Amino acid sequence: MAHETIDAAALDQLFREARTQNKWQDRPVPDAKLHELYDLVKLGPTSANASPARFVFVRTPEGKAKLKEALSSGNMEKTMTAPVTVIVAHDLDFHEKLPTLFPHAPDAKNWFTSSPSFAEQTAFRNGSLQGAYLILAARAVGLDAGPMSGFNNAKVDELFFAGTRWKSNFLINLGYGDPAGLFERNPRLSFEEAARFE
Repeated sequence: MAHETIDAAALDQLFREARTQNKWQDRPVPDAKLHELYDLVKLGPTSANASPARFVFVRTPEGKAKLKEALSSGNMEKTMTAPVTVIVAHDLDFHEKLPTLFPHAPDAKNWFTSSPSFAEQTAFRNGSLQGAYLILAARAVGLDAGPMSGFNNAKVDELFFAGTRWKSNFLINLGYGDPAGLFERNPRLSFEEAARFE
């Protein structure tokens, strides 16, 4: 399969015109759209195909009420009015799935059970990657995204993940953005400021 740069409209949708949303249209996101989104996210690369990210799509009034307890005041309104808020988490026991996800290395599970700190680093790093894939996948399927921190992770873990080894990382509001809530785009670093050749 030959790979070429995707067209300008796709680049605009994914990067150049895409913005972090703060205000939302009163328009629901169908479950089928969230399944479509995940079916793209799961294809992104992770170390040893470990796929440690876990996603909770909070969209019911009851779920939003629970989440509200953990939000900072500055993130309250935009999160409560977003059609969906995704809790991006990672499973510290992700290695239990490796016999299925990485079958050609039968001892892969032992790489992580023998070193809890290595397992935690792997879960956090790759779960973060998968959260980033989710932002781009959301844009690719026609949704807007508003990723953020600004919440009490321990409270979210208590409310949503009690009895598990899942740990929250960050939140992503999803829906159809209202341009009235956008700020001016902030500057970005130039290539020379952020990168170099060796």
